Amino acid sequence: MSVIITGNASPQEAQAYVEYLQEKYNRKLETLDVQIDGDYADLDFTFSHVPFERIRRITGYLVGTMDNWNDAKAAEEADRVKHSVSEGVIGSLEKIS
Repeated sequence: MSVIITGNASPQEAQAYVEYLQEKYNRKLETLDVQIDGDYADLDFTFSHVPFERIRRITGYLVGTMDNWNDAKAAEEADRVKHSVSEGVIGSLEKIS
């Protein structure tokens, strides 16, 4: 983590800001810029990257990956019917008023 301190903030005060922000947002800081102006402190910070995994609903289950599925569940996923709406059906619907 890189902490950039400008103004007259002490290292202890900067560390207190780091602890406060990490506890408040429950994330690790990547950078912190502290600018002290009298009684006011301006904090400019960025958090470290959080990996994101796509979650889908497959055969009634919310899953990220199918790596841990047994053969039966993988076969069920391979045999499922994927539904879609075709343009002909959309055009033939009547407006209900």
